[in-house]
Amino acid sequence: MVFNTGAALLDAIVLAVVSRETEGTYGYKITQDVRKAIDVSESTLYPVLRRLQKDECLEVYDKSYDGRNRRYYKVTEKGMAQLNLYKIEWKNYSSKIQDIFEGGVGV
Repeated sequence: MVFNTGAALLDAIVLAVVSRETEGTYGYKITQDVRKAIDVSESTLYPVLRRLQKDECLEVYDKSYDGRNRRYYKVTEKGMAQLNLYKIEWKNYSSKIQDIFEGGVGV
């Protein structure tokens, strides 16, 4: 993607990806799913996951998989509220940008 991805947009994308999995999902799968929308490295993504956990938007738990622990992430109630705010903001923002691209005022 040629457009810069700010922290809020990355947070919103991660919350949206994790929210699709009712039992939670693990870091590598989150990275793969996020990469379907934007190019992001694991070294970029894991600090986002830690920040969202610190902000109480994600809860974390470990689960055994093939003899080793795998860290899982699940969206909290606070995280869902934040995601809903992001969705509203994105809808407003993208609508204004679309208006501008299509020749309208949009502001």
